[in-house]
Amino acid sequence: MIVSLLEVNINEEEKIVRVFIILIIIIIGSLIWWNTPSSIIDIEPSEVSMIKIFDGNTGNSITVTNTTDIEHIIKNLNMVRLKKEKISIGYMGYSYRTTIYKIDGSVYRELIINSNDTIRKDPFFYRDSSESIDYNFIQDLFDENMEPEEV
Repeated sequence: MIVSLLEVNINEEEKIVRVFIILIIIIIGSLIWWNTPSSIIDIEPSEVSMIKIFDGNTGNSITVTNTTDIEHIIKNLNMVRLKKEKISIGYMGYSYRTTIYKIDGSVYRELIINSNDTIRKDPFFYRDSSESIDYNFIQDLFDENMEPEEV
């Protein structure tokens, strides 16, 4: 009887240790996943037919079809390395809702450019520590080519 009680205690302790180890592995894996920088897009400018950008501050929108402008925006977004900052679900408002279209007309990616260091792609906000998102280029495009948003 004493031997079987010891076996039960050892088995219980082994289970607790295994669960603890599994939890530690999950926590470490989650921390690595959360803190690893990633690209928000990975597409060649030649594969993009247009970029539609809606300004959430003014209600204006533009459609970028000029290949030089597309190349500038796509190359800039391709090089940006972002880290997850926080969950974006439930947040309202934004600066530039950006939709990138492939040559075949399908949507490649939708994202929100909030500043020169913040992009929102649900369900996360992403931060670029080098502030290399060319936010001013998009502002300049709006200054040059505004069209009213279609409802």
